[in-house]
Amino acid sequence: MTWIKPSFRWMMYRCGWGAKEGQETVLAVEISRDGFEWALRHACLSSYVRGVHSDRAAWQRRLKNAPARVQWDPERDLHLQPLPYRSLQLGLSGEAVRRYADEWTVAIRDVTPLAHDIHALVRNGDLTSATRLLPPERPYPIDDESLAHLLG
Repeated sequence: MTWIKPSFRWMMYRCGWGAKEGQETVLAVEISRDGFEWALRHACLSSYVRGVHSDRAAWQRRLKNAPARVQWDPERDLHLQPLPYRSLQLGLSGEAVRRYADEWTVAIRDVTPLAHDIHALVRNGDLTSATRLLPPERPYPIDDESLAHLLG
């Protein structure tokens, strides 16, 4: 399984600003909107939610067969501390991984220097400058059909 992490700060939490062993290179992978929406339409929540799923067994069957899964993790601030809202993590397997690699990927950029620059500003207490360097992020609009399928 490979994961799409649309939040830059959450990714910095995950890789320790590009300093964790084996995670010293940080890549920004741009994918097509069609691909992202395909993954959402074919995704299952990564954990059982009473009231969303008819029962635990039905959720497990759906999860087992879904080429994508959604989980929500706490968004992070510049100090990588949890915020009171969550960011999407989208796990891909099987067909979704093939589509991601062969069809959806639009561009790949090495953002390791950016991660290091922002981290240096945070360490020096210059959060204003660090914030200015963050890649822009906006709430993602999702249509009702995709949301209904996701919830299930």
